[in-house]
Amino acid sequence: MKKLSYITAILIFLTGILLETEIKPVFSASTDKVKELQEKINQRNQEMGDVEKEIKKYENEINNVQKEATGFKTQIKQLTTTTNKLNAEIKLTNQNIETTALTIEQVSVQISEKVAQMGQKKEALAEIIRKMNEEEATSIVEILLANNNLSEFFDNLSNMENIQREINTTLGELTNLKQSLEKQQNEKELEKNKLEKLSGKMIDQRKIAEINKAQTNTLLKQTKSKESVYKKMLASQIEKRNALEREVLEYEEQIRTVFDPAILPKTGTGVLVWPTADVVITQYFGNTPFATANSQIYNNGGHNGIDLRASVGTAIKSAKSGVVMGTGNTDTQCAGVSYGKWVLIKHDNNLATLYAHLSLIKVSDGQNVALGEVVGYAGLTGYTTGPHLHFTVFAAPAVKISTMKSKVCGTDMRLPLAPRNGYLNPLSYL
Repeated sequence: MKKLSYITAILIFLTGILLETEIKPVFSASTDKVKELQEKINQRNQEMGDVEKEIKKYENEINNVQKEATGFKTQIKQLTTTTNKLNAEIKLTNQNIETTALTIEQVSVQISEKVAQMGQKKEALAEIIRKMNEEEATSIVEILLANNNLSEFFDNLSNMENIQREINTTLGELTNLKQSLEKQQNEKELEKNKLEKLSGKMIDQRKIAEINKAQTNTLLKQTKSKESVYKKMLASQIEKRNALEREVLEYEEQIRTVFDPAILPKTGTGVLVWPTADVVITQYFGNTPFATANSQIYNNGGHNGIDLRASVGTAIKSAKSGVVMGTGNTDTQCAGVSYGKWVLIKHDNNLATLYAHLSLIKVSDGQNVALGEVVGYAGLTGYTTGPHLHFTVFAAPAVKISTMKSKVCGTDMRLPLAPRNGYLNPLSYL
């Protein structure tokens, strides 16, 4: 075969190799690894589904316990079930971390495969182009003389056109591989971010579990596991709580804050978002039946917020973006009689929101928070007969974090306070 025919044959052979790479991949080892990882991911997903059912069972038990009469056994049962639930949640997060790590490994294998495919195609393409460049250096006269007749010459030209089309196809495939590679790299980064968040969540869950364990041990130590001692302790706590509420009411009646109600947003659904994922209201705002029946607690002032069912460890999220006005823990000043751990956030629409009875606070004074950002986790701090979130909405100009001298507690109490007209019904904005 003459020179051009020989070169053309080589180019066609190289193009055939290029196409064969696409039809018959040489990455069986990486494909097997991807399948193996997928099987492990599927297994972890199934395990997580089982643990989620276990957590749901514990949540139902906790909700049922709260309906029982208040007593030492009931309280211990609630704390024990909460411990089981928190341990199951830690297990679930750990499985989620393992699944995410497997997903990252799987994507990494797929990325390596794409890189190898691109490398092979680039090498084959470079070889074809190099041969074509050599051929282009041959003059038209030489090409004509190298062929027996014009028919063979035009056949070779046709073959060259086919090779050019194959080159264009390969370039298109390289572009698609590049785009697919970029997509998988983005997926890997997202999974890495997820892994980082899960690791942080795991740390929080372990802290909450330790807090719950400490609360259980404290209760056992204080009561000496006796119902009679528990009842006396609870009666004393309720008495102190009622007295503190009277002090707070008297203090708030002296607050004189003037603001124009017109600065507040119009009432309506969606001004604020719910701070919990699952919404179950256990007590409403104002003179609710419970508040009316327990006027000694609320001093006829009614309930100053709403209570939402939230088991210990439930993520509590900001109802709107804003700035943290302050955080605190009334239990360090007077245990079991007020808000416990609380967070107050001021929003740009002249509203402020309070999140109380938290087990763990995740924000700090002056911090900017986004809509839906986790500000803490629900708990049993302060005065509460069961785990829940106390959620209050204020007119922002009316609420202040004040230090009130309490004769009842014999110490200064630092907490959010406002005149009665500064408290707003949360349901007007949710």
